[in-house]
Amino acid sequence: MSDGTERRGTALVSGASSGFGARIAQVLSARGYAVIALARRAERLKTLAEEDPYRAILPVVADVRDPDSLARALAELPVEYRDISVLVNNAGLSKGFGPLQEGGSPEWREMIDTNVTGVLNLTEIVLPRLVARGDGHVVNVGSIAAEYPYLGGNVYAATKAFVHQLSLNMRVDLQGTGVRVSCVAPGMARTEFAQVRYEGDETRAAALYAGVTPLTADDVAQGIAWCLDRPPHVNVNMIELMPVDQPFGLGFAGNRNGGPGACGEPDAS
Repeated sequence: MSDGTERRGTALVSGASSGFGARIAQVLSARGYAVIALARRAERLKTLAEEDPYRAILPVVADVRDPDSLARALAELPVEYRDISVLVNNAGLSKGFGPLQEGGSPEWREMIDTNVTGVLNLTEIVLPRLVARGDGHVVNVGSIAAEYPYLGGNVYAATKAFVHQLSLNMRVDLQGTGVRVSCVAPGMARTEFAQVRYEGDETRAAALYAGVTPLTADDVAQGIAWCLDRPPHVNVNMIELMPVDQPFGLGFAGNRNGGPGACGEPDAS
């Protein structure tokens, strides 16, 4: 915030080094927020902050899976970034394609640690701050995979179902506090998400989008910004976003190569 501009609030965005998270950080900065961009990849965060024309993005290196890492990082925030008013739980990833009966324990653990425990770790630290200030907004990035089963979705879909249900129950817990909670659930979107799932195989990832116009990271970021812009008495519980080419979460005819790419959220780094 070196330009001296008065900001409308401070937003913390996890998984901000790529994909949805990076674009969310950019959009919120442009809309007047000071933005804490939190992720593991320091160089990517540095570039994101340096390229921000509003000089409002603060890069913070931490791992949502490590509560001690998060606690240290947030304790060291500059004074002007400490009054967080918006939390965007965006960090997440998908690994593996096989049916549940074929196993995949390391991949399951990585998804659970990031998509479930990571959300709880960050929420545990930030949510009391929002309650103490008497207002604020939590936006959890879910997935249509939570609602529509697809081939290979199993544990990933279950982690996103957790995010959806947690969002609804947070609303109950936060009644009377002034803190709002929204969940934004994208369908197929083109980010680095598919490359992470395909272990860096760009050809295989690109084939996922053949003949399809997927969502973009900006589509999702604008949806989140819309939730934040509603009047204080309005809570947007859930938004589902899908490409026109994706009528349901089951994907597209003939695409059985690891499922339909039901959610294109970024990886957690």
